[in-house]
Amino acid sequence: MWAWGCVERVAAGLLGGPLAGGGRWNTAVAVGVTAAAGLVVVAVVVSSRRGGLKSPWWRRRRKAPLTSQEWRGLFTPEGKLQDGGVKLVKKVRSGGIEPSIRALVWPFLLGVYSLDSSEAERDAVKAQNRKGYLLLRKHCLRKSAYSMEDSKQSTNKTAGVNPEGGNSSEKGEESGCVSPVESEEVPKNPSVEEAISTEEGNPCLSTEQELQDDTSETKPEKMDDSQSSSSSSNEEESERSDVTHVETSHKDLASVCESSLEDEQESIPRYSRTGGNMDDIELSKAARPVKPTRAIEDFETWQRIIRLDAVRANDEWVSYSPSQTSVPREKAIESAKAVCLKDYEHLEPYRIYHASRLVAILEAYAIYDQEIGYCQGMSDLLAPLLAVLEEDDAAFWCFAGFMRKARHNFRLDEVGIRRQLNMVARIIKYKDFHLYRHLEMLQAEDCFFVYRMVVVMFRRELTFEQTLCLWEVMWADQAANRAGIAKSSWRRMRLGAPPTDDLLLYAIAASVLQKRKLIIESYSSMDEIIRECNSMAGQLDIWKLLDDAHDLVVTLHDRIE
Repeated sequence: MWAWGCVERVAAGLLGGPLAGGGRWNTAVAVGVTAAAGLVVVAVVVSSRRGGLKSPWWRRRRKAPLTSQEWRGLFTPEGKLQDGGVKLVKKVRSGGIEPSIRALVWPFLLGVYSLDSSEAERDAVKAQNRKGYLLLRKHCLRKSAYSMEDSKQSTNKTAGVNPEGGNSSEKGEESGCVSPVESEEVPKNPSVEEAISTEEGNPCLSTEQELQDDTSETKPEKMDDSQSSSSSSNEEESERSDVTHVETSHKDLASVCESSLEDEQESIPRYSRTGGNMDDIELSKAARPVKPTRAIEDFETWQRIIRLDAVRANDEWVSYSPSQTSVPREKAIESAKAVCLKDYEHLEPYRIYHASRLVAILEAYAIYDQEIGYCQGMSDLLAPLLAVLEEDDAAFWCFAGFMRKARHNFRLDEVGIRRQLNMVARIIKYKDFHLYRHLEMLQAEDCFFVYRMVVVMFRRELTFEQTLCLWEVMWADQAANRAGIAKSSWRRMRLGAPPTDDLLLYAIAASVLQKRKLIIESYSSMDEIIRECNSMAGQLDIWKLLDDAHDLVVTLHDRIE
């Protein structure tokens, strides 16, 4: 409007001058001035755009999410995604995913399934992953048996009881593991027999007999295709069965204790940096060495923290999982006993069931990734996945895929956290130097005030649905990078901003930049900024935030990454 006003004043001066009587001259001048005004307006609009490329959300709120019909249309007759998943990534980046198909799409975004995999290959991976998860749960139960026996022996020594005269079976004493169900010394502790029981929808605690039959000598990550395919059909039948609870005999339980932990170390799946992101390599150079294995005492510590966090978990997820919300109290209590959950009597059945699932999967992850184990905050990342994924083995592997990036938030040396906070600071510095100088004056240039946002990935600043939307777009970017789409196809796809593994950090920087005026004019200490950041919960517009984040990617990607 300013440009048009200037043109009008110039035109009035020309037409009202000495040559006002010349009609043709006036007409020519008017046409010329109008054309010039159009060029000025175009130039102003173009120059006002943020960066040379527009983000996928430029001048709009949100496109429609990926629907079930669109999802089915993305596959070829062989069950492969068309274009190697390019269309899927583009659609999710621009609008997210319809809630009804999230459980189907997430495994692709989180790297459980390759974007170029066929249906047969995915079936093999599913069977392999189920076996691997069951092995991890078996290992958790075995560690629990050892820790319970150690606890019993400590109690006996304190009470002056001769351990040799206890109720332990001879076979258990020889192996160093005593069957808890045969002991009556610690009646208040839930038995491991209960811990091996099975509930419908909780395959993680599935039958010990299945474990002995299918996984005693199999390494999940190197299973051949024939084994995977043959076991897949059997497992599908098992999953469709109506069995809700399977009691394990004392003989089966004793066999858990008989086999040594060392013999199984090579067969259970472990976290590997192979196929992960570059953060694994870069951060390992600056990190201190860690022990390859953890002592039983470490696992006991993780268990205690996991159980406390699980019982305290909120119920924001309830409206997203009606089937879990309506779980009977008897089934909820069975699942709680299966993982030795305590102090849950005050909870509603659905919260007991949810807490039990949290415990089962987080314990398994502590075995899977022993360098990280468990830290508070990981339950915040897992809870939204459990609301969508009703099968525990599927939820575990999606969580493991999520943690490939997020695990650096929970390193004891905090190398990953420091790298991310430094990146947020650089984004702010390059985008708004005035704001950055103010942060320097407050000694807040390290951006420690966004620490919580980084650790739990905006989980506590956004609503449940907003969290899922942000994470899905973030996962789509990471999936594009894993598949090489970022290097070869993003310009051809007209995605606007290139996919980045660090979209979360751009979003965090965008949330701070949105508060720049308030921070500069009103805040005089980092504590005030921390309170402001912690009070953002429920106040952020997620799609506006993503819009701003992608604009930052467009303008700063080459300088930051």
